[in-house]
Amino acid sequence: MKLNIANPATGCQKLIEIDDERRLRGFYDKRMAQEVAGDSLGDEFKGYIFRISGGNDKQGFPMKQGVLLPHRVRLLLSKGHSCYRPRRTGERKRKSVRGCIVQSDLAVMNLVVIKQGEQDIPGLTDTTVPKRLGPKRANNIRKFFNLTKEDDVRQYVIRRTIQPSNPEKKPYTKAPKIQRLVTPVTLRRQRKKKLEKRKRLERKTEAEAEYKQLLAKRVKEAKDRKIERRRTSSMQKSSSA
Repeated sequence: MKLNIANPATGCQKLIEIDDERRLRGFYDKRMAQEVAGDSLGDEFKGYIFRISGGNDKQGFPMKQGVLLPHRVRLLLSKGHSCYRPRRTGERKRKSVRGCIVQSDLAVMNLVVIKQGEQDIPGLTDTTVPKRLGPKRANNIRKFFNLTKEDDVRQYVIRRTIQPSNPEKKPYTKAPKIQRLVTPVTLRRQRKKKLEKRKRLERKTEAEAEYKQLLAKRVKEAKDRKIERRRTSSMQKSSSA
């Protein structure tokens, strides 16, 4: 079985192959998202704790979280399910997926390092891959650089240098557009929206009051006309008698 081990702390990833089934028995009957000690894999993994994040069986079918079986099943999947990408709106399809319980029929198992052990693993814990892109949201930038509300977030955006394919052109830098950034323009826009909302409410209240006044006037006129008709009809009856 191959183990695809990822280390989020360094950004490195390493694929190792283990043929001895006895070293893998500590992972059998474990489910996805469970944490397993790596002592059984060998002395170099002593003290390590891994989280099982997924895997594929020997035919290439992926493990699906929530399917509590150690073998392959066919499920009716729709939009929002893992292991399926709909091609048309509202499409559903019956697909073969592997259960989330680890067994010996897996070809590749994905692991994530939760706790580092005593020894360094070459290519996994001894080197660090720098982040290509930094945080984009304003609050995440503040958290990343430990900033306060008074600091200007725009000064701390991580820029990256782009080297054009044409050697005659100068290199230039690119930076992400900061999301959820509160600026004077956004505050002014919010004030404008609130003012428009208040004006709409006032216009609606005035129109409703005007309509009620007009309705009361029309009801009074209709009542007066009815009384007038009754009076004229009673006068005509009395004169004819």
